[in-house]
Amino acid sequence: MVVARIVESIPGEKFVCASSAALRARLVSGSMIMLVSSGLVGGLNLLYNLTIVHKLGAGAFGQASAVYTVLMLLSAVHLAFQLLCSKFVARNDSLPEKFAIYRHLHRRAWIYGVGVGIALFCARSLVTQYLNLPTRNYIIMLAVAAVFFIPLGPRRGFMQGLYDFRHLASNFVLEAVIKVAAAVLFMAWGWGVSGVIAAIVASVVLAYAFGMPHRDLQADPLAHIPPATAIGEGLQASMFFVGQVIINNLDIILVKHFFPATEAGVYAAVALVGRVVYMLSWSVVSSMFPFSAGVRSEEREGRAVLGTAFLLVILVSGVFTLAVWGAPAHVWHLLLGSGFPLNQGGSYRALLVLYAATTGIYSLGVVLMSYEISRKIGNVSWVQLGFSGAIIAGIYLFHGTLHDVIMVQTVLMMALLVWVAIPFLRAEIYKRPGNLAAPQMQARLRKARRVTEDEAISEFLKSEFYQQEFDPYREPFSKIVTHPDLQNESDNRLRRALLYLRRGRLWREIPKDTEWWEIELKTSDLQRIRVFPRNQWRKHSDRSYYLLDTAERIRTRISHSPSVFAAKLRSLSSELAESPSADFKHRSTVLLIGLDEASPLTIIEGNHRMTAAALVSPQEAHRQFRFLCGFSPRMRSCCWYQTDFSTLLRYAKNSVTWLFDNCQVVIDQALHNRA
Repeated sequence: MVVARIVESIPGEKFVCASSAALRARLVSGSMIMLVSSGLVGGLNLLYNLTIVHKLGAGAFGQASAVYTVLMLLSAVHLAFQLLCSKFVARNDSLPEKFAIYRHLHRRAWIYGVGVGIALFCARSLVTQYLNLPTRNYIIMLAVAAVFFIPLGPRRGFMQGLYDFRHLASNFVLEAVIKVAAAVLFMAWGWGVSGVIAAIVASVVLAYAFGMPHRDLQADPLAHIPPATAIGEGLQASMFFVGQVIINNLDIILVKHFFPATEAGVYAAVALVGRVVYMLSWSVVSSMFPFSAGVRSEEREGRAVLGTAFLLVILVSGVFTLAVWGAPAHVWHLLLGSGFPLNQGGSYRALLVLYAATTGIYSLGVVLMSYEISRKIGNVSWVQLGFSGAIIAGIYLFHGTLHDVIMVQTVLMMALLVWVAIPFLRAEIYKRPGNLAAPQMQARLRKARRVTEDEAISEFLKSEFYQQEFDPYREPFSKIVTHPDLQNESDNRLRRALLYLRRGRLWREIPKDTEWWEIELKTSDLQRIRVFPRNQWRKHSDRSYYLLDTAERIRTRISHSPSVFAAKLRSLSSELAESPSADFKHRSTVLLIGLDEASPLTIIEGNHRMTAAALVSPQEAHRQFRFLCGFSPRMRSCCWYQTDFSTLLRYAKNSVTWLFDNCQVVIDQALHNRA
């Protein structure tokens, strides 16, 4: 049973802590299994590559490495199916449902595998020419491997989603053992590079055959993946791994294209040693992913999974990089043989250390990106894809030496890590005690009545209509704003167009499935109200946007401040202090948004009025107004409710989308009709 189910069944803070510890223990256990297997696989791969290096020399090794790298580029599809299968399997509770999801994805993987194999076969001449290979037969054999390699993804994802790390690890080890044994045998027969590639084909086919689920498993015929979700998450997974395989493998292809065969072989050897860091780190991510996808809590359990995985990757990458740095130069001479010209002095070791450190930096970014992907459909896949494109451009521009090629990647991987870490750092800062620590909310809000979006827009516009943007329209449209007829569709369209003149970018970010309700607030509910996280509120909130906290900070700052913001709050506070609470009919309206009745709420209209009321009487601030609140389970995608990198990127994308949306047409038509 998934840990999240256990968490839900027993309430209480003490058990939550215990569940976090249990999650860490299970994650460490799974990570250790994967780390041990990855270490074994890494050792076998090292033996495999060193055997090839000594047998073939730098030039032929560069050819074999380039062909294998093409297969690794195709692993974007393989890993996308593995991730998607793991994610959906971990989220479902019954074994028949899990198996039905696996079978659905496995069938689709075969379609993709056959398609990719045919495409490779048809493009064999073009690929051979670009990689400077001596024969097209290498690409034909690679096409056969691709047909089986892509369906292997959902088979491994099924094991991963079931937390069956022992079988998953044994499948990786089996693939490595077959590859080493077959390569040694085929090269002994004199097959050379062809034998190396044939060994890769054999290892993939047999790993697929031995990864078959148990024959007794039965699928639930009613289980299915919602098409929209499957498409969105499948696209996200595909883009994530496209970016990942480009970052991890395309540099070898580019070096093979730009440099002579011997130098390309040297770089392939450097990449081989350095990427052991990534393989070990990815074993931690593989064990983290299903736990993160299966946990339903947004807070403590999720952070426990992320923090444990992050620390493990720091430990793994740090230890390996230090080991590479401390290894004497003659070790590399012994391992790689005399066929490599840079095996003397410290220059070769410097390349190895730099590459290992770069891969470690990237691995930390992968932990953060994988965590976000396991939790939701985010934008990190596209961010990583953008950085992978930057690496291609950078290597094309700077490839004077092998050191230049690695430095391009180092700089960009550091930038990627900073980029994806900013939302997590901001979230942790906001959750520090005394900042944005959410109050404990036991009671749920009371919903008084359901209202339409048209009514919410009408109330919003009514509060905004004094602004100067509406000066040309105040006289002709005063009546439909101050005395709205919500049954008149043309008036509703006009009010929406008028609101969009000033607040279109705000309103369009609110999810389409938002339900609007009139709610009744009690004094205790004021603890959950947050002010708008923008503009001057940032300056006065000190990173805590909760209304009562913000009002207390403002109280000490505005008494003698000459700013327009302070003057407005002083004026509103005086008005509210001098006038008794208005009767319900004539109260002004405050608009809020939230996830549900038990979550924090953010004010999107009425920030000044609510803050002024809290300055007058913190316990009575809600009695001056009526409240409309929009609820949506997708409200976290709105940057006004939750500000992080993904929501800001969504806001930027939407701003471009609606850049040429002309609400003025509706207003001009209404003016023409009235004339």
